Amino acid sequence: MTKKLINPPSVFNSLQYGFSQAIETTGTRQLFLSGQVGVNAQQETVAGGMYEQTVQSLINIEHVLREAGGDLSNVTMLRIYIKDGFNSHEEQLDIANALKEKFGDFPPASSWIIVSGLSLPEWLIEVEAHAVLD
Repeated sequence: MTKKLINPPSVFNSLQYGFSQAIETTGTRQLFLSGQVGVNAQQETVAGGMYEQTVQSLINIEHVLREAGGDLSNVTMLRIYIKDGFNSHEEQLDIANALKEKFGDFPPASSWIIVSGLSLPEWLIEVEAHAVLD
């Protein structure tokens, strides 16, 4: 798969928040991942706040991708569901920092959506991913 980031200077600099405006890909095998939350393999919600839950969500995505023969570089789109009340500027920066750490210089496109709640009250974020593999 090849991936081209599209971030024209005529729109805001989304790279500072850890995502691209658009991604152009080649490749034919697509993977649609279910939403991942800040829960480890033992079904325990990780300690900490938004940053820690975001990192764990992305680690879970990495594990699923690895099982399918891919990695985070194959991710083209994220849908990020953020629990209402946990969308302050500081928490948005926590999400952005986690995205920048995990995706580096090749962040996927993304949508950030505020929701009234997730399946369990302690969950602050849920991340869906779409990936393109060779």
